[in-house]
Amino acid sequence: MNIAIAQSGGPTCAINASLVGAYAEALKYPQIDAIFGSINGIEGIINNDLIDLKNFIRSNDDMELLKQTPSTVLGSCRYKLPDEEDDTSIYEKIMNCFIKHDIKAFFYIGGNDSMDTVLKLSAYAELHKYDVRIIGIPKTIDNDLCATDHTPGFGSAAKYVATTVQEIVCDSAVYSIESVTIIEIMGRHAGWLTASTCVIRANGVNAPHLIYLPEGNFSVDRFVEDVKREQAKHKALVIAVSEGIELDDDNYRSGVTDNFGHKYLSGIGKQLENIVRQKFGCKVRSIELNVMQRCSSHICSKTDIDEACAIGAAGVRAALAGETGKTMVFKRISDIPYIIDIVSVPASETANKEKFFPKEWITPDGTNVNEHALRYFLPLIQGENVLRMRNGMPEHFKIKEEVLK
Repeated sequence: MNIAIAQSGGPTCAINASLVGAYAEALKYPQIDAIFGSINGIEGIINNDLIDLKNFIRSNDDMELLKQTPSTVLGSCRYKLPDEEDDTSIYEKIMNCFIKHDIKAFFYIGGNDSMDTVLKLSAYAELHKYDVRIIGIPKTIDNDLCATDHTPGFGSAAKYVATTVQEIVCDSAVYSIESVTIIEIMGRHAGWLTASTCVIRANGVNAPHLIYLPEGNFSVDRFVEDVKREQAKHKALVIAVSEGIELDDDNYRSGVTDNFGHKYLSGIGKQLENIVRQKFGCKVRSIELNVMQRCSSHICSKTDIDEACAIGAAGVRAALAGETGKTMVFKRISDIPYIIDIVSVPASETANKEKFFPKEWITPDGTNVNEHALRYFLPLIQGENVLRMRNGMPEHFKIKEEVLK
């Protein structure tokens, strides 16, 4: 039998580690011959665009280098499978690719929409008696996948964000004048990444002074009052805000949308900066961390990378045990000591669903998070990887561009 692995959705620091975990585990089993990589997610299966990973990942050194490489080495996509009743041709193309290459197990590394693909493909294969097992391996820096304690990629993103905020706090405190610094952090509907900035309190840093999440009801008037109150306490005020915060005042809404009519999320920091400048006239700046949150592998969490490998390997074992239509997930057993287990759940428990930040972990006034959040986040950012360096910079694994075209 042969297997295929694909990566989908937004890149992370750990998605290649899950690829390594699945690849290395597959090498252990003599019944598995070729290990295919699908170029650009499920699109590679649809277009019969596969590579044999054994021709590219040839040694343990290659695997270690790939583990420290951010982004998706196989390329990614944001392709949503149609419902079977709307278009069966896509499903037949996928199954024909599996048959052509004798692929008996397919592993899809991705987030909410990718688990929708796992769910639909496994249901189609089972209904039409195709002999292939479909397993989802989670990833997303948003940490919004249901049924799992956390997602690979989140811990490293949280570590980068928290470290950056801690450094910004140091930078903002050097002048004698009052200042406000607003840091915009990824999170469309769920505020996990923004909330994770609270971990710098474990280092004795009393910041961010205000934290705003999409799970709260944001009010411009209340924001102004919050800033006024906190300015009386802190000369250099630092605020963390999720990109998905919605302003309740039409005077400050941009109304800008993309070609699909979706509201542009980036820019909330700049809007809040303008509000502070108008209302207070003090020194104010906004900082949008943007894609650095998901590609800064130089400060990745060793816990995150190790777990990403482990959950990829667990996916292979689940498929070989006969499972299909499943998503591999983490179950937390304890915070101290930090212990997790890896199990599988039906993909229906993760597909097209979002896990929101617990409202009971948000302070009653909606401007911060409590100790429950700190206990949850701290284990996920622990440990540092020893990176292979070249010319003073981290070295990254590459597949030749002509292969990926």
